Amino acid sequence: MKVIFLTAGMAGGGTERVIAVLANYLINKDYQVDIVMTSRDDVEYELDSRIKLQALSGRTGGSIKKRLERVKSLRRIMKENPQATILSFGTETNCFALLAGLGMRKKLIISERNDPNQCAYKPLRNLLYNFADKLVFQTKDAVLCFSEKVQKKGIVIPNPISDNLPNPFTGMRSKDIVAVGRMQPQKNHKLLLDAFALFYKTHQEYRLVIYGKGELQPELEKQARELGIADNVVFAGFATDVLQKICNSAMYVLSSDYEGISNSLLEAMGVGLPVVSTDCPIGGSAMLIESGVNGVLVPMKDADSLADAMARIADDDEFAGRIAKEAVRVKEKYSTDNICKEWEAII
Repeated sequence: MKVIFLTAGMAGGGTERVIAVLANYLINKDYQVDIVMTSRDDVEYELDSRIKLQALSGRTGGSIKKRLERVKSLRRIMKENPQATILSFGTETNCFALLAGLGMRKKLIISERNDPNQCAYKPLRNLLYNFADKLVFQTKDAVLCFSEKVQKKGIVIPNPISDNLPNPFTGMRSKDIVAVGRMQPQKNHKLLLDAFALFYKTHQEYRLVIYGKGELQPELEKQARELGIADNVVFAGFATDVLQKICNSAMYVLSSDYEGISNSLLEAMGVGLPVVSTDCPIGGSAMLIESGVNGVLVPMKDADSLADAMARIADDDEFAGRIAKEAVRVKEKYSTDNICKEWEAII
């Protein structure tokens, strides 16, 4: 059986990591696996050498001509592989795939990877999603954003957690508070900096270390200087071995305004870090965290609550150790084998 993944690209990110995990799993189950990248050609994740990679036309830049060329290219791929199952990831890629497949006999599974309410072209998306054979969502809340017809085709499959995580750290933790994610508005690093500035007033031995890259970095660096915390904020860039770098940290913090399921949060829990997250739509953090038991949930866009949660972990070693120990249990529930078997079942 052949499976073709469609994605914008394979640069560092949560969606790309899930594709890499699933593609590597399927290739070892004797599937033929292709990954077609519609707008980029850079690959940040380790892929089995048997997986065939193909890059299409690059970014469209809003060009109608280039968008039509992308649809034409995807339609050609579908025609050349009539028996393949197509797995499309991400709203924009899903829409291109569904347009390409109109009027064709194909097996097309699409996966919504973020908060559906953030889509800028909902009417078109909602219309096209009716033509999918199956739809995979990360949370129950995401399913409820769509019509009853779409919901009937939907299934919830959470993200898998890597089987190769570092063992939970047991020594004296560093004074680093860590965050992992692209520097873009969704992640709300501005809130994180504001909260850290409040926390720093009484915890000046701590640093905030942000892993990731993005267009907002210059603006965030300026904000750190204006808040007087620049000497204690590190912009560490993208790191493929980020878990090894952060596993001895004091805590992990997610400040997002919306998420599907944050892979970095899931993995931080898996390596035994005390975690704090905003209780953001579409319910991924709340699905992972029972507040006060295996992490701390705080209201969105509330710097004071975020700073208080950070202080609670920093000031109470017993609490920090207890929630970290409970957090590790996500490795059992969201193991690669368990989650990939759910994907294989619908394929």
